[in-house]
Amino acid sequence: MTRSIVVALFNALATLAVFAAEPAPSLVISTNHPLEFIDTSFENASPLWYDFAPDGTVLVHLLYDHERSSPNRAAGHIHFQLHAKTGSSLTLEFLNLDNVWNGVSGSVARELKIVVISEDGHVWKPLPLESLPENRVRLQIKMPGPRLYVARVEPYRLSDLEQFLAAIRPNQLVAITAIGRTVQGRELEIIRVGNPQAPFRVFLRARAHAWEPGGNWVVEGLVHRLLRGDADAGRWLERYCVYILPMANKDGVALGRTRFNLKGKDLNRNWDKPADPQLAPENHALEQWLEGMMKSGQAPQLALELHNDGAGNLHVSRPPVPALRRHLDRMATLEELLRRHTWFTEESTKASFRNSGTLGEGWLMRYGIDAVVHEFNCNWIAGLKDYPSARHWQTYGEQLATVFHEYFGSTKP
Repeated sequence: MTRSIVVALFNALATLAVFAAEPAPSLVISTNHPLEFIDTSFENASPLWYDFAPDGTVLVHLLYDHERSSPNRAAGHIHFQLHAKTGSSLTLEFLNLDNVWNGVSGSVARELKIVVISEDGHVWKPLPLESLPENRVRLQIKMPGPRLYVARVEPYRLSDLEQFLAAIRPNQLVAITAIGRTVQGRELEIIRVGNPQAPFRVFLRARAHAWEPGGNWVVEGLVHRLLRGDADAGRWLERYCVYILPMANKDGVALGRTRFNLKGKDLNRNWDKPADPQLAPENHALEQWLEGMMKSGQAPQLALELHNDGAGNLHVSRPPVPALRRHLDRMATLEELLRRHTWFTEESTKASFRNSGTLGEGWLMRYGIDAVVHEFNCNWIAGLKDYPSARHWQTYGEQLATVFHEYFGSTKP
């Protein structure tokens, strides 16, 4: 045996001896912890796992969903139920917040400012979060009873949509048409409100990203206002008809996902080219519907893509199209009307902003339709000086009815 081999064996045995002398790491035992269980068995609950820090903090590990053929990943959906002793105080930390967006590393921790809590899953109230180093966020909570729901924003589930559709379906001003199915086979529908022979048409899409329910509440507010049957609603619907895809990413909503569909596609990307019917059947169905509307001479003249984020901006894209100046003038009109008739006070994108691949840019480039991406701040409504709620977003939808009426009255697209 050579000297080098002997030395190598000696070093290996010494290393093993060191490992043997060190105690094996052990899990934190939490038999006396006031938390009994985190329940994620219900509709729209977040996929997660949890354990306990030595000081009793509950470490909530959100699970990422990933974009196909891309480094992009996302974990930002929060919706679960705590089972714990009534009156007990819990400390939770949310982990796995290091997202990758458009190939750039970042963290959703910067946008996590509040959660909402509810004992019954219907009445919600806001609760601030505390930012921690290393992209962690802390929640301090006292249990008002043995069960408590925690969510990032007030949830809107498939069952909420089904209840909404059932309520409006009998109205003679409403038509609900199936246009395709999701990856898992859930039916996608277009809601039409008003007379299809009206001079103008506006399209709205909500919930392309599963964690972002604000758009659903906006849609509900708009539809209910248009169906009120008063003189204003009648006057508005003489001028325009509304088409809505209320929940684009139904699979993601059902499973508590954050951003992508179940084939790993971002449904608010790749609108600069035809959708892949296998990977993004949700976008393919919408594309086929739109092209059918164009063939019949009924293309929408305005489209809004509704989202949530931590800023609440209006994203007006500036791709190199011949009619860009006209588009920007019309979007300036839209912005001015939003500021006049709604609580919108946030920013709109300026200068050479591009929102490549989004529905807002893709519909303008491919179809010549004036379209924007409208975000809603999930932490704070500056125009109301209040935390966001379903009621606030429904009010915004109601206010959009006036915005659309004046928009089509002034732009004459």
